[in-house]
Amino acid sequence: MTKKSGEQQVREVKLYESKHKEKDLVQTHHHTTHQILYVLDGTGRCTLNHKDHTLESDNVVLIAPYTNHSILSSSKMTVLVLEFNESFLSEEVRTELLPLVFETSDVLKMSLFDSSELRQLLRKMLYEQSHGDNLRMLAMKTFLAELLFVMKRSYQSNQIADTNKLRVEWLRNYINTHYYEITASEDLSKKMGMSTRYVHSIFKEYYGRTPMQYLTEVRLELVKDMLLETDNDIASICFEVGFESVSTFYRVFKKYVGIPPNQYRTSHHEPGHGED
Repeated sequence: MTKKSGEQQVREVKLYESKHKEKDLVQTHHHTTHQILYVLDGTGRCTLNHKDHTLESDNVVLIAPYTNHSILSSSKMTVLVLEFNESFLSEEVRTELLPLVFETSDVLKMSLFDSSELRQLLRKMLYEQSHGDNLRMLAMKTFLAELLFVMKRSYQSNQIADTNKLRVEWLRNYINTHYYEITASEDLSKKMGMSTRYVHSIFKEYYGRTPMQYLTEVRLELVKDMLLETDNDIASICFEVGFESVSTFYRVFKKYVGIPPNQYRTSHHEPGHGED
């Protein structure tokens, strides 16, 4: 079924539900107002200025004025539409916050915390729209400004998160390929030009361990392979993977593996290994 946008564009602010059946198509159109779409349920796709985006529950769609857009539902989809005219906002919000939020039309995946804040603000606005008193428009204006603030903060958080993800992926790859020459956590933080505490914090956020703990795991996995696949002396293996002392290596190996390295080699040694 093909549909056109049937909602009359508003002068101030309006919050309404838009229901889509499976495979419903809202044809390409644009508004002179700002729109924020919150996907309550279902999946679909939308185009924003010819760029295709996937839609799923809790996604937020920012549609700036005059942005050509269309929506195609993949399943039954319910969308909450917040439409407003920028003249409804205070001058400060209109000049300082609105351009930052609607810098570009986009689909956002918000954090759980910000998504929860957004839902609560939308519920407050729905209440004021339906049951509010003579101050309801002031309440709507206040909640809308707060919602825009949440949107901008979430966007900034996503940018930071994306940057940190690239950082920790680079660091993990660096450890995988330079495990033999890293002697301290400061080596890693200097490479990244960041504080050791911050490097530990973001790496642990993504991988559940500090960079040095991950380094130890990488070294021990290599050691276990070398114990079984080579006849190299344990001291030589310890040196090759980057441990500074044999005593430290023995202590760390037994702590993580449960048995000393020589016992590991013997217990896992297949008969005939190393024989011609």
